[in-house]
Amino acid sequence: MQESRLFKILYHLLNKGHATAPELAKKFEVSVRTIYRDVDALSHAGIPIYAEAGRNGGIHLMENFVLNKAVLSEKEKQEILLALQSINAIQNKKNSQTLQKLSALFHLGSENWLEVDFSRWGNNKSDNDKFELLKTAIIHCRTVKIHYAGSCEAVRERTVQPYKLTYKANAWYLKAFCMEKQALRTFKLNRILNLELLEDHFLHRDFPEPIDNDKQDYPLITLRFPKEMAYRVYDEFDAIHIKRQENGDLIASAKMPQDEWLTSFLLSFGAQVDILSPEHLKETLAKQAKKIYEKYKP
Repeated sequence: MQESRLFKILYHLLNKGHATAPELAKKFEVSVRTIYRDVDALSHAGIPIYAEAGRNGGIHLMENFVLNKAVLSEKEKQEILLALQSINAIQNKKNSQTLQKLSALFHLGSENWLEVDFSRWGNNKSDNDKFELLKTAIIHCRTVKIHYAGSCEAVRERTVQPYKLTYKANAWYLKAFCMEKQALRTFKLNRILNLELLEDHFLHRDFPEPIDNDKQDYPLITLRFPKEMAYRVYDEFDAIHIKRQENGDLIASAKMPQDEWLTSFLLSFGAQVDILSPEHLKETLAKQAKKIYEKYKP
């Protein structure tokens, strides 16, 4: 408890320049005597802190004191700068005064190592705007009205309470509480056609963490792909679930839910996929392929 308070006192003085003992005692809900003991503890730890009596007195830090020499290691300073760079990339900010100031304070260069662009090819602005609006809604607990293209239905209007943006399997998703379904739902960002930030606020609730697919009670799907499809296979499957055959073919195995998404996923490979198991999945895919043929046959 005392260690936490000592850091808070230090950061308060770094920010304000100085403070009186009664002011700090009130802020941290301790006695004035405890504050003076904390000042002694900081002084013994090597922090250049001192108390000055008189009308304009108070508790001060030496003017030439800088945070990095007393608290942070070189690795910690670099990690702070890298974290700020990551935040700036997500916020689409090319410059950050905070990053520049800390780089100068730490006497470290700031390598521009990360660039994030949320837009799809040919879409320069709307995807980024969508991401920013949803981020605002999540942070401030604001309800959002969306028009969503579901997998089995036409575009429908939904009102949702957004909780988290998550990146999974090469796509961004919104985890939210759907007011219509009165249940937690996950929405793919690319399928949110437009959205409106509403004035209604909500109380944040925990979104249950997903169960790893390997722990789900899903059947194991095993597929074979020709070597020409390697670029796509490694996009969709983890390398540890892929085995390369002597002829170059790729065998991929993963636990997947058997639903309409899986059928659409397999059809997206056209004739460049062989279903090895389960056997009944072949019939499902054949029926769907036949429907497509009947619809477009000459």
